[in-house]
Amino acid sequence: MSQAQIEPSKSTSANNVSAISAQSLYEKCWALAQNIWWSWHPEVNNLFRDLDPIRWRQLDHNPVALLREFTPERLEMRAGELVLYSRINQAYRRLKEYLASTDTWGATHAGVLGAMPVAYFSAEFGLHESVPIYSGGLGVLSGDHIKSASDLAAPLVAIGLFYDQGYFKQHLDKDGWQHEEYFDTKVKNVPMEPAVTPDGKPITVTIQTRSGNLKAKVWLMRVGRVHLYLLDCDVEGNSPEDRELTARLYGGDIRTRIRQELVLGVGGVRALDALNITPGAYHLNEGHSAFAALEVIRGRMENDGLSFDDALREVAQRTVFTTHTPVPAGHDRFDGAMVEEHLGPLRDQLGISFEQLMGLGRVEPQNEHETLCMTVLALKLSRRANAVSSLHGHVSRRMWAHLWPWRVEEEIPIGHITNGVHVQSWLALQMQQLYDRIFPANWMEQMGEPDVWKGIHSIDPGELWETHHTLKNLLVTFVRRRLSRQCRRRGESDEMIEAARTILDPGVLTIGFARRFATYKRADLILSDLDRFVELINDTNRPIQFIFAGKAHPADDPGKRLIEKIANLRHDERFASKVAFIEDYDINVGRHLTQGVDVWLNNPRRPLEASGTSGQKVVLNGGLNCSVLDGWWAEAFDGSNGFAIGRGTSHVSDEINDGRDADELYRVLEQEVIPLFYDRDLDGLPRRWVEMMMNSIGSLAWRFSAHRMVMDYVKTAYLPAAGGSSCSMNFP
Repeated sequence: MSQAQIEPSKSTSANNVSAISAQSLYEKCWALAQNIWWSWHPEVNNLFRDLDPIRWRQLDHNPVALLREFTPERLEMRAGELVLYSRINQAYRRLKEYLASTDTWGATHAGVLGAMPVAYFSAEFGLHESVPIYSGGLGVLSGDHIKSASDLAAPLVAIGLFYDQGYFKQHLDKDGWQHEEYFDTKVKNVPMEPAVTPDGKPITVTIQTRSGNLKAKVWLMRVGRVHLYLLDCDVEGNSPEDRELTARLYGGDIRTRIRQELVLGVGGVRALDALNITPGAYHLNEGHSAFAALEVIRGRMENDGLSFDDALREVAQRTVFTTHTPVPAGHDRFDGAMVEEHLGPLRDQLGISFEQLMGLGRVEPQNEHETLCMTVLALKLSRRANAVSSLHGHVSRRMWAHLWPWRVEEEIPIGHITNGVHVQSWLALQMQQLYDRIFPANWMEQMGEPDVWKGIHSIDPGELWETHHTLKNLLVTFVRRRLSRQCRRRGESDEMIEAARTILDPGVLTIGFARRFATYKRADLILSDLDRFVELINDTNRPIQFIFAGKAHPADDPGKRLIEKIANLRHDERFASKVAFIEDYDINVGRHLTQGVDVWLNNPRRPLEASGTSGQKVVLNGGLNCSVLDGWWAEAFDGSNGFAIGRGTSHVSDEINDGRDADELYRVLEQEVIPLFYDRDLDGLPRRWVEMMMNSIGSLAWRFSAHRMVMDYVKTAYLPAAGGSSCSMNFP
C-alpha cells in the first residue's frame, strides 16, 4: 500500500497517520525481502544494505534477518534519515509490475506449457549466499536456471530439499588443514513459508518404505515468478534419525543418500499432486531425482488404469534428463537390499518384480551383480536426455553407449544444451551501468541475442579498462578483509594480520582459481615446477599473483591435501604477499572473484569438466579465461577471446598428461598472457588486452547466458515433451 492510498479520516491523529505510513513502508520492505527477485536487482540489494551496512555484511546479506531487527517505527526513521521513501516505493512497484507483466518471452513462446508447467527437480539450488541450500556448481546452475525461467516467464515450478544446516562452513587451521562446521539455519530468516493446498491446508507428504514411513513438510520459496517447493523431513512423526535426514547437503552415508533422493523424487511428485499442479514435462536435473519418474508412472497407473509398460512409455515421453558429470564416481549407485528397503512398497504398486526394478537401473538388466545406477534409471525413464556442453555430449554418448548396443556411438540419443549463467546475478553493478549506456534500452530482455552485445566494440577502451580496474580494487579490498579475519580467528600474530591487510597489488596481473578441490581439477598444476612458479610470481618487471578458493568434500582427504599445499604457501616468504587462499568459498566469494580478476584459470584433466560456468561469469565482467579446452571453453575459444592451454587432446597416462599440461600452462603464461597484459601504450593502457576483453564479451556473453540456455530447453526439450511444437536438440 502506497502513501497515496492511505486516506485517514479527519479525526485521525497525526500519530495514527505516521503509524500507518510506517507500517506501509515496513510491509513493502517485507514484500521485497520475501521474494529472491531482490538478489539480482542491485538497486534493491543496495536499498537493504543502506539500512545498516555493518549488519548487512554480518548477516550474510540477508534482508529477512536484517528486517527482523527493525520495528516499523525504526525503519521509517532510518528511511527518513537516508531519504529512502521513493527508492522503497519504486522497488516495490517494479516487483509488482514484474510479477504482473504479460508481455514476456514465455507468453509468446511457451505454448502448451502455459497450462501445464515444467516441473524442475534438483538436489540443490544456489540462489544467494543467504539461502545456504547449495554446495557448488550444480546448485548454482539450478539457481540460475530458475532465475532465467522467471525473467523469461517460462512456465516452471521447481522442487528441491530444504537443508537446515546446508553445506558445511569451511575453516582452515594454522597448518592449512580444512575443518568443516555446520550451523542450523533459522527458518524464520529464510524467505519461505509453508506450502498449502488449494483449500489452504499445510502440505505434508508421506513415503512408504519397508522399514516405515517417511514424512516431509513442504515449503514455498518465491524466486521471481517461479515457485520453488522445498521438502523438509524435520517433522513430527519421523524418527529422530529421519528428522535429521534433510539436515545436510551431501552428508551422511549411502543410506542417507537414497532416503534423501526418495524424498526429492517420490515426495516431490506427491507435493505437486497436493498442490494440484499437473506438469506438462518433468526435468530431472542430474540423477538424484530419478525416482520421480517412477512415482509419476505409479500415478498414471492408479488414475488412468494404464499398464506399467504403457505408463512408462507415456511418462518417459514427458521426461527430460540432464546429466552433469563424466566422472564415474559422480553417479549414485545402490545395491539391491537398499533399493528393496526403500522402493519395495512403490514396486508393489507398480506391479513389477524386484529384478525388473533393478534392471531399469542397470546397464545389463540381467546382471545380478550390478547395482542400480540413478543415471541409468533416469536415461531409461526419459526420452530426451542431454549433456551440458558439446564435448560433454560426445563423452556421455561414449560413456553410456552400452545402453543402446544396436546403435553406433553417433546415434546414441543424448544431445547437449550448453550451460549458461544468469547475467544479472553475476554482472557487477559498475559493468551494468557501462552496458546500460552503450547497449539498447531493453538489452536485459534480449541478452541471449548476439546483436545486443556487438555494442561492446563501440566503447572507449580506457573506460572499459578503468571500470575493470575499479572492480579489481574492490576484489583486493575484499581479499584483504577476509584474510585478516581468517588470521584473527586463528589467533595469529599482529604481524600476520597486518601482512594480510596489505596482501596483493592491484596493479599486478591477478589470476583467480576457485572451484571444488577435487584432484582431477588440478588446483596445484601451476605449482608443478616450483622454481618456474617463483620466477613468474617475483618477476621484477612483470609479476603475477594468485587468488585461490574452494572446498574439498569432507571425505576427500586428497582434495584437502591440495588445499593444505596451496594455503601453506603463505608461510613461504617467496609467496606470502602474492598468493592468497580465501576460506569458505560460496556465492559471495565467487561473485567478488569473477568480477575482479584479470584472468580465470581452469585446468582440469580433459575431458572431465562437463561444462563449468565460473569462467562464463568472468566474461560478463571483462576478465579473460585461460583454460584447458574442456567443457564450455572447448566450444567458446576462437583464438581472439582468451587463452587456451593445450590443443584439445589428452594422453591416456595421467602422469604424462599432467606434465604436458603443466608445461603448456607455463608456456601460455610466459609467452601470451603476461606479455599481453603488460604491453602498455604511452597512457599506460594495455590496448591489445582490452581488445581481447571486448572480443570475449562480444562473442561469448550472449552464447553462455542462462536466458539462451532456458530458451533452448523450452524449444528443444520442454515443448516437445509436453506435446507442443518440436525442435531438434543438439546432436553430433
